[in-house]
Amino acid sequence: MSDPVAPSFLDIVPATAEEGAYRYILHRIRMGIYLPGTRLLPEDIAADIHTSRMPVREAFRRLATEGLVTIRPNRGAVVRGLSAAEMREVFDMRAVLEGLAVTKALERIGSKELARLESLIDSMESDKSNIPQWITSHREFHEYLCRLSNSPRLVAQISSLHSIVEPHMRMWLELVKKPISSRDEHMAILISIRMGDAAALEATLRAHIRSTVPDLLSTMHDGNG
Repeated sequence: MSDPVAPSFLDIVPATAEEGAYRYILHRIRMGIYLPGTRLLPEDIAADIHTSRMPVREAFRRLATEGLVTIRPNRGAVVRGLSAAEMREVFDMRAVLEGLAVTKALERIGSKELARLESLIDSMESDKSNIPQWITSHREFHEYLCRLSNSPRLVAQISSLHSIVEPHMRMWLELVKKPISSRDEHMAILISIRMGDAAALEATLRAHIRSTVPDLLSTMHDGNG
């Protein structure tokens, strides 16, 4: 599914070789292709995307600053997992930052934006038996809502947090192996928007984000790959 407000990185020609390498690796981490603990070999990635190793190494450094990769002496770059404590922290940060974003977005949400949000909820529901696509649709809903805040730096921070937890979400839901439906939770967010109550909207969104944590943690080992 594409979003005209923020097209996929795959639809954008990268400005530099480093940016192309970064997007390629980030996408594969997010999709669970590079799992936590995976050693990333610059020569292999460079061959995959037809570039030299230097842009790939620069991409590793950028991903390391974002908490997605660990660069270890004599081992190179390794995909980083999260401990249970770190997972809680990331979801707490998401709850606070997304809560701020939606309160800033509230006055910018009209009938057109509500229709788009409801369409994204419908997409999640239709994708509920397709775990990879459901996760993509779920992220699109949250990121579209946050972008309506018109706060690019805030949205960038939120997007980074989504990238950190998305691989773990995919692994968790693959283990669950059952259809997913969160329509009621997401429709509750839209109800709060229609009410125009910023405090209720923030509380509803924060509760929705934090509700995932107990089930997600139940499948994790307390260590960071």
